[in-house]
Amino acid sequence: MPAASHTELSVRELRPDERPWLAERLREAWGSPVVVSRGRAHDASKLPALVCEEGGAAVGIATFEVSGDELELVTIEAFDQGRGAGSLLLAAAVEESRARGCRRLWLITTNDNLRALRFYQRRGLRLAALHVGAADEARRIKPSIPLVGHHQIPIRDELELDLEL
Repeated sequence: MPAASHTELSVRELRPDERPWLAERLREAWGSPVVVSRGRAHDASKLPALVCEEGGAAVGIATFEVSGDELELVTIEAFDQGRGAGSLLLAAAVEESRARGCRRLWLITTNDNLRALRFYQRRGLRLAALHVGAADEARRIKPSIPLVGHHQIPIRDELELDLEL
């Protein structure tokens, strides 16, 4: 029986002609291309983005925004979790941060997202802040944010994680 072939994962920048595809993926994953963090709405479909590919097919995306000497990782999504796309995208975002002279990479997740907390902490990010009630405030900007999330945990707070570079 022949060995199963495995194609390497790689990361590249989003091409301009892929913006409509990115907007659709964000709608599928987040309900909208608009993502709220720290009281601010981001149209993630218009942000710089990284695409993780395997054998020429997209298997993950990440969007980010640079402000001063900080890079905020606005979204990150592996289409098929547990295969390395998320780790590779996070590593590429760290490299992007360094290339742009940033001193810090940071992101927001909600209090219900236990999988994300495990993922980020295992890759060196630290809990930097708890923003109590921030999810309730975010709903004023994006009412479609659910009241209850993963594991039937009420979504109330934003957790900020960061990596000093």
